[in-house]
Amino acid sequence: MEKLIVSSSPHLRSGASTQRIMLDVIIALCPALIASFVFFGPRALILVAVTVLSCVLSEYISRKVMKRDNTVPDLSCIVTGLLLAFNLPVSLNPLMAVFGGVVAIVVVKQMFGGIGQNFVNPALTARIILMNSFPADMSSWTPAFGWLNGTDATTTATPLAVLKQGGEFNFSYMDLFLGSTGGCLGETCALALILGGVYLIVRRVISPVIPVTYLATVTMISLIAGRDPLVDLLTGGLMIGAFFMATDYTTSPISRNGRIIYAIGCGLFTMLIRMFASLPEGVSYSIVLMNILVPLIERVSLPKPFGSRKGDGVK
Repeated sequence: MEKLIVSSSPHLRSGASTQRIMLDVIIALCPALIASFVFFGPRALILVAVTVLSCVLSEYISRKVMKRDNTVPDLSCIVTGLLLAFNLPVSLNPLMAVFGGVVAIVVVKQMFGGIGQNFVNPALTARIILMNSFPADMSSWTPAFGWLNGTDATTTATPLAVLKQGGEFNFSYMDLFLGSTGGCLGETCALALILGGVYLIVRRVISPVIPVTYLATVTMISLIAGRDPLVDLLTGGLMIGAFFMATDYTTSPISRNGRIIYAIGCGLFTMLIRMFASLPEGVSYSIVLMNILVPLIERVSLPKPFGSRKGDGVK
């Protein structure tokens, strides 16, 4: 007689693993990595290498100290390092980038239990801490292609900073789309980020619900406020935030309705900060704020269990 094996769910497995998912994210970030080298030169690759290495070492050492299994092979720390680098200016001191990597992995991720346990996005939280710790260095922008003509030591204003300061906005839509402007390493080229986002959607790594809702919310608020929606869509960290940050499995809702509420909140806070705060950009703060609200969003958007009567709640 054949034995019946009783085991816990899931009984149907998709074949997906953390390592495979993270590898897909790394592949999706490659266009932005190439664009960062084209616009900001070899120093961009050095900064990426520094942040990735600091994240890998931080994960390995912290897991050793905490006497936990080594999780470096799941590649999540490499993804964190890449995303952190893409949220930094190319002129940043590498030691500051190392500090950001340690904060992202040790403080935000490992101290809360490791992958799947952190309640905010590690890379964005590290960026916010760096912005508050080193505001001058984190707001010093190098012009695109400056490394080719020896002007990479000079500083320039980002498109959003020009808008905030009321200066002459002399950037074309093509400049914004291709990324030939000042800004963080991985946020300037909208084309590269869209390509990476589409790849993740096609590979079913992410759902289009969050990025589409996020971008649509920004577009609607920009139109209502009398701003140029294309400028708001193609500038700052919106594209990398919508496709790579807001969609983080650990810090975003599971249910479809929850994802819609979450993405609308991200778009709303992004535009409120852009329009009324002293900061020209609000993507980082808006996503982290909505990360914190995810448990509440999950509670109010929890689907009714099959077979329950109307009015029944889940305790």
